Amino acid sequence: MSAIKRNRQRPIQLRIWANEEEAALIQERMDASGIRNFSAFARKMLIDGYHVNIDLSDVREMVVLLRRCSNNINQIAKRANETRSIYAEDVSDLRRQYDTLWDAANKILVGLAKIR
Repeated sequence: MSAIKRNRQRPIQLRIWANEEEAALIQERMDASGIRNFSAFARKMLIDGYHVNIDLSDVREMVVLLRRCSNNINQIAKRANETRSIYAEDVSDLRRQYDTLWDAANKILVGLAKIR
């Protein structure tokens, strides 16, 4: 550990030495994790021992499906309030979207369960 700098949020500096191969591997892992700051990456790895990079594309898809489903529910509710009737085709379409939404949610939960 080197000298303490008092006007910083993290006043203690730690240093490491690495050969070219190790430095390249560290840079590769930083790139894969999406962390560009070496200090932040090193702190994360030293404290937690690992870094998990999560692909959130399934979550984005689920948000899109939720928006579509809620939009359709609002349209059906509006029609029901105006005409006091609901079409069976609208309800079955809503049910298909709802099932697709649950499939996406299940896929996300299975993926998250694999993370250890």
